[in-house]
Amino acid sequence: MKQAIELRKEGRLKESNERLLRLVNENPKDPQLNYQVAWSFDVLGLELEAVAFYEKAIGLGLQNEDLEGALLGLGSTYRTLGEYEKSEATLLKGITLFPNNHAMKAFYSMVLYNLGRHQEAMELLLKSLAATSSDASIQQYKRAIQFYADKLDEVWN
Repeated sequence: MKQAIELRKEGRLKESNERLLRLVNENPKDPQLNYQVAWSFDVLGLELEAVAFYEKAIGLGLQNEDLEGALLGLGSTYRTLGEYEKSEATLLKGITLFPNNHAMKAFYSMVLYNLGRHQEAMELLLKSLAATSSDASIQQYKRAIQFYADKLDEVWN
């Protein structure tokens, strides 16, 4: 598996995927291998093929940062496939388990947008931006950004 991951890092994506597929066929109940196969399909742009492997990896008890990555990957993949409700549920689970993962929140904001929940999407993005940006101009207006994040439709006279 380490060699396959190295191949992916080197940009040899197809070769990495093929190696991981051989390994997962030999060890189908290994959550790590299923996760790596899902990831390898994702980076090849083969999202539909990735889904079953993400689901299996999570179902087999993937843990810690790998579970975090799998939930983000699966949630994002569902979104790109138009499976917005599945995406929302998966990303919400990820946010619940990993509340400090702002990338997860960004992907969740995308699915909120797709679901037509623009206010929630913007609020989450703005609060995450204010909380994580080191940009001096963002930090200068951090309190204002946080204040207005849930008041985008309000008008003050």
